[in-house]
Amino acid sequence: MSSQLFSHLQIKSITLKNRIAISPMCQYSAEDGFANDWHLVHLGSRATGGSGLIIQEATAVSPEGRISPSDLGLWSDDHIEKLQSITKFIIGQDSVPGIQLAHAGRKASVSSPWYGNKKLAQNQGGWETVAPSAIAFHDYEHVPTRLDFVGILKVISDFKLAARRAVQAGYQVLEIHAAHGYLLHQFLSPLSNLRTDEYGGSFENRIRLLLEVVQAVQFEWSKEFPLLVRISATDWADGGWNSEESLRLSNILKEIGVDLIDVSSGGLVSHQQIPLGPNYQVPFAEQIKKETGILTGAVGLITTSQQAEDVIANGKADLVLFARESLRNPNLGLDFAQELGVDVQWPKQYERAKTR
Repeated sequence: MSSQLFSHLQIKSITLKNRIAISPMCQYSAEDGFANDWHLVHLGSRATGGSGLIIQEATAVSPEGRISPSDLGLWSDDHIEKLQSITKFIIGQDSVPGIQLAHAGRKASVSSPWYGNKKLAQNQGGWETVAPSAIAFHDYEHVPTRLDFVGILKVISDFKLAARRAVQAGYQVLEIHAAHGYLLHQFLSPLSNLRTDEYGGSFENRIRLLLEVVQAVQFEWSKEFPLLVRISATDWADGGWNSEESLRLSNILKEIGVDLIDVSSGGLVSHQQIPLGPNYQVPFAEQIKKETGILTGAVGLITTSQQAEDVIANGKADLVLFARESLRNPNLGLDFAQELGVDVQWPKQYERAKTR
């Protein structure tokens, strides 16, 4: 049986063996930004499980850019060595290693989920957070420091240097995180960006930092490897970033050389109203794909092989990214292939279990 989900996707010099990707998912298991065996097993098992692209969790470009003290980081050359072992393993499983570079902005300095996702004061192991404007995510939280021009230049430089290290670490896909209410998204939305300088106000000014980060990353990132940007297509809040602005931004990102838009939504404000349901974010990816012509990735309560197959077969997106479903089942690629009647190669160590 033929399957569009299991068709190849060529992006520049990289060929994905199928359209199944693992979304970046924080594991809150690092120390001082360093990866360890948990990350190797977590990411590696999804490669042995048959997914074509494995994107590493939001990896902070600076210590203050971490969501929690337990996030991965790439602000030091010392972080590279362990990551090299992870990318080498993923490539050895005929999968593609990707990395998401991120800065959490005002949503930084919180505890891991199992410690309550609570904002950490500096005497609790936290740090001073930064944002485009001095507006906290929650009214009861400490107000972040407004980034000045020097601080903005540092953010751009941090992304640039992290991209250089990502090349050395062996990643073949790089995604810039401009979604879910983190720093670059904070600059995009008028709900969190009240600046009156060249980085605030108009649409052109609010997207300026993201474009400068993209261009800085491109200076270091191989022109032969795919560059992705993850956006929140809407804030799901009145007066916020919206789907029309996402279309305009996607057109511009395509023009400057971004290869694929990973289309999510929400995360910017605590009063968002999200109509959750299966495929609830797919229409945004479909609209951007059809109206701009850029490749898109679809996410959001896609949990079955047939859902994913329909997204690709009906031209709604070019890639389907899985998060929680892949936590429940690391072997998505292998299981989905069986469900759709597609014969795929299994790891030779597992071949004897291929037929039931």
